[in-house]
Amino acid sequence: MKYACLVSLVLLFSPPLPAGDIAAGREKSLACAACHGEDGNSPSPAWPNLAGQHADYTGKQLKNFRDGSRQNPQMSPMAANLTDEDIADLAAYYAAQTPRPGLAQPIDLAHGERLYRAGDAKRALAACMACHGPGGSGNPAALYPKINGQHAAYTASQLKQFKAEQRHNDRNAVMRDIASRMTNADIEAVSNYIQGLY
Repeated sequence: MKYACLVSLVLLFSPPLPAGDIAAGREKSLACAACHGEDGNSPSPAWPNLAGQHADYTGKQLKNFRDGSRQNPQMSPMAANLTDEDIADLAAYYAAQTPRPGLAQPIDLAHGERLYRAGDAKRALAACMACHGPGGSGNPAALYPKINGQHAAYTASQLKQFKAEQRHNDRNAVMRDIASRMTNADIEAVSNYIQGLY
């Protein structure tokens, strides 16, 4: 019985095998390059870096933009006509790219590190690394994204959207719950720390 439960858990949380075609994804990514860069390293802090992101996570976000469960004035129309094959190819391409390291600013860095590594027990605020890992590499089996090196401005904007219930495509409302316990100062500090995390 224990063995059967263990096998079931492994199958439940194992990521599906990569199905996308990297070369096809490279061709399809040309329309994405203005915002996300030719190799998934975004030149603008307003747009996320996609290089090295887990394919299943990128795929989920693109499907959510396509089906309307995640809204963005720029991304929703871009994703509207993507096929499942397009999404798989784009996700595979970006997952295969090498992310460029970010650099955290020295302002409030200790506060950001403390929140990332330990959270705040008094506010029942979980540590970010509990899901995203000590180095911010995420957990692909659980669809927790790689966040290390992500632009601070982008991370902060997403945390604020979760906090305001404007973004709600997080499984079991985990990010909405966490962000609701954060002040804007917390959000800015931890986003800055994440930008320089590796």
